[in-house]
Amino acid sequence: MLTRRQIRVKVMQAVYAHYNGNHQSLKEGGASVKKSCLDMVNLYTTNLALFKALWDYSVAQHKIQSQDRKSDNPINEDYPFITNIAPLALIAKHPFLAQKIESNKLSIWDLEFDYVRLLFDSITTHPLCLDLKAKEQPSFKVQQKFLVKLFKDVIAPDERLFGFIEDLNMQWVDDLPVVNTYLLKQLRKLREEDMSSLVFPDLSQKQEDIDFGVALFEKVIVNEESLQKEFDGKTPNWDPERIATLDGILIKIAIAELIYFKEIPPKVTLNEYLEIAKEYSTPKSNQFINGVLDSLVKEYSTNDRLNKEGRGLLE
Repeated sequence: MLTRRQIRVKVMQAVYAHYNGNHQSLKEGGASVKKSCLDMVNLYTTNLALFKALWDYSVAQHKIQSQDRKSDNPINEDYPFITNIAPLALIAKHPFLAQKIESNKLSIWDLEFDYVRLLFDSITTHPLCLDLKAKEQPSFKVQQKFLVKLFKDVIAPDERLFGFIEDLNMQWVDDLPVVNTYLLKQLRKLREEDMSSLVFPDLSQKQEDIDFGVALFEKVIVNEESLQKEFDGKTPNWDPERIATLDGILIKIAIAELIYFKEIPPKVTLNEYLEIAKEYSTPKSNQFINGVLDSLVKEYSTNDRLNKEGRGLLE
């Protein structure tokens, strides 16, 4: 889930914030890069917690109506139906999920009870759910396919959910597509009665990548003036005042990576920042950044400034 490209995006966001009034110290800025990586995992947990909230709601409502024998209201079969969806129950009962929710204080769905109720109602009347209800004793695999499609087609695209996520953490808006794709993969890997089949990202295995992000951020901030000089005069067809702020930041980060990180091939650096520019900057940014970086790589190669280590790193 947490790739080098995602970490580069985190660095871009931290550098942008630094240049636009976020007067953090170098140490604080590096810490913000680390925190934003951790926040991606918290977003994953928050989305899983929504599954748990839906299941908990169905269990609680079924218990209430089962105990209320005096009521004239008809029994709502949707509650036991949702409760008995095995892959959903596996997520809801997972002890590590409960631990993560408590330790990270991810109580949003307890506070947004009305949303959970409305989402429950929209799910139980959706054609996907009606189709599953029509099946007699559906297998775990059938229920799993339902849950995957439900998340992909109903839950993830919900505008209200997007609003909650945006209010909780602005950076989560950028992380959401990556985290949702990762979550879909994990839903497809669930195995019946096997709690270990639900995977939680372990950032300790990504420490080297996170350290790279912090070091990259620090190199850009400390060497901001010299990095700017690296491409001053290299853009004769572009008015410096009209170069998008984000384009300038991406170029500086890429130059820092080219000069200071010996282990990363130039081609990797160029490809990564071109892809980031496609997603985050202006329509013409890709062409502009490609031209600047390609020119600089050729210049650095000629002047022996890349100083890359390892076979194939100058290719």
